[in-house]
Formats: sequence, structure tokens, C-alpha cells
Amino acid sequence: MTRKPTLFLYLRATLFYIGFYPVTLVFAAFCLLVGWMLPFGPRFKLFTLMNYFSMFWLRLCCGVKYRVEGRENLPQDSAYVVVANHSSEWETLFLQTLIRPQSAVLKQELLKIPFFGWALGMLKPIALDRSKRRGALKQLLTQGKARLEEGINVVIFPQGTRVETGKLGKFNKGGAMLAASGQVPVVPLAHDAGLFWPGKSYVKYPGTVTVRVGVAVAVADRSVDEIHTDSIGWLEAQMRDMRVVDE
Repeated sequence: MTRKPTLFLYLRATLFYIGFYPVTLVFAAFCLLVGWMLPFGPRFKLFTLMNYFSMFWLRLCCGVKYRVEGRENLPQDSAYVVVANHSSEWETLFLQTLIRPQSAVLKQELLKIPFFGWALGMLKPIALDRSKRRGALKQLLTQGKARLEEGINVVIFPQGTRVETGKLGKFNKGGAMLAASGQVPVVPLAHDAGLFWPGKSYVKYPGTVTVRVGVAVAVADRSVDEIHTDSIGWLEAQMRDMRVVDE
């Protein structure tokens, strides 16, 4: 899976960042000025216009496109929990255009980033302190259930952090526990974004990211272990099929 970046790819990535960072800064500042006046629904729609721009700009500058398979599997009649693999920065941008509205489970440090993090904090994220594992789980279940009751979907990366393409990582049970607690379905989602935008990589590789949305896993009268096994089992199988993990 290792590819050698070329000078042309470095130039394309540089063009992407020349547009991405200034636009993000200006737009985040604008959102901070007006976002507090808006209810959550309109605020989410406004703030995530930046995500649509990012996908467009990435395709234009770096040739990274995407396709979604199974979009029809996203529940329309209730909130739900999404569990997805995490290998890139791409999915953190894209998923806010697919799962709407949403509350993302993320690390607390992100909210300290000037302008971007401050604006992100206005989208009701569940910001966890990963150094406090017991407290983080309690926070996830408490705040996550509250978001679901508000009709806000919760997006979780159960690997806990970005995992290098080629590796599977360990999937925690937080998503299954939250779904069982809130009695909402779990939607597993797999992608191969790490092949095109590797984690912490400056260079992006042209191609089409595949996003697969699985059938929602029911939680009624089922244990956390059963929910976790069904959702993560599907996710791991798709990752192997997309060849984003080594056999």
C-alpha cells in the first residue's frame, strides 16, 4: 500500500492547503459571529457548508472523489449511532455532509484550536478527555443519550484514533453501549479514505473514495456484545474487502 509521492502531488496538495486553510479561518470566524443566534438545526447547516466546499476543493486540486454505497440504509424515522473506521482526516470532513444532523465524538483537544475548534464546539460535539477512560465512557453515554433524544445522530470512531491503513486496530464497545442505552439502531459505515488521504499525510492521491453504509443493526432485546459483534463484524469484513487492512 506504500506509494511514493511525486513533486506533482506535492504541488497539488499545496494548492489545496493554500485554499483550504484561509477559507476555513475566515468561515469559522463568520460562524462564531452569527452561530450563537441560530437554533442547532440551522446552525449545523450553516457551519457544514465548509465541509461541502472542502470536498469540492479536494476534488478540484487533488483529484480525490467519492462514491457512497448504501445511502438508503440510513434510518429516516429516528436518530441513530454511526460507527465508522478512522484512517484519515477525510472522513471527519465528509461525514458531516452525509450524517445530518450529527454530534461527533472527538478528542477534547480539538476544541482548543483557534476559530476552527471554537466553531466546532458550537455543534454539540461529545468532546472526551481520553486520559480519563471511565469518565470518558460515562460522558459518552450521558451526553450521547441526550443528543439522541434531541434527534441528533451520534458519530463514533470506535478505534479511538486514526489507524494506519493496513492495520485493523481495536474497536471499543462505546457505540454499541450508547445504542443499547438509547434504544436506537447502530449504522456501521466503512470507507477506504486512507488509501487516498493517508492519516497525517501532506500528499493526497487521486482516486475515488468508497463509502459503504451497512444495514442498521437493531438493538431491541439484544445485549451490548451482540450489537457490537454484528456492527463491527460487518465493518471489519468491509475493510478487508476494500483492502484497507492486511490479511
